[in-house]
Amino acid sequence: MLWLDTLAEHKIREAIERGEFADLPGEGRPLDLSDPPLVPEDMRVAYKLLKNAGFLPPQLEAQKEIYDLEQLIRGLQAGAERSRALRKLHLLNTRLSELRRGMNLHTEAQYYEKLVERLSQD
Repeated sequence: MLWLDTLAEHKIREAIERGEFADLPGEGRPLDLSDPPLVPEDMRVAYKLLKNAGFLPPQLEAQKEIYDLEQLIRGLQAGAERSRALRKLHLLNTRLSELRRGMNLHTEAQYYEKLVERLSQD
């Protein structure tokens, strides 16, 4: 994915040099990101309420959990606790991957519970 980012940055720089972004409406002012543009208008109030209450969408919650677990693993020595944390990290990465594909392991509660139980065993 790095090559795609590099290509996009290169194309943006070229457009800036040609002046294609000059005199656009709102130039020099910060973007108004208070209403997420990809959320349908009729859902924005609900999203804002959830955001203000501290709830995250499942994907972001999983990403936050993965980040926290990775930080914990860095400080653990080899052993049962580290092994358990690595298995949990694998489960979280799988769940995030499923969420990105539009699936949710939680919809299959029995499967999910068995998977967690199996990964929790030493």
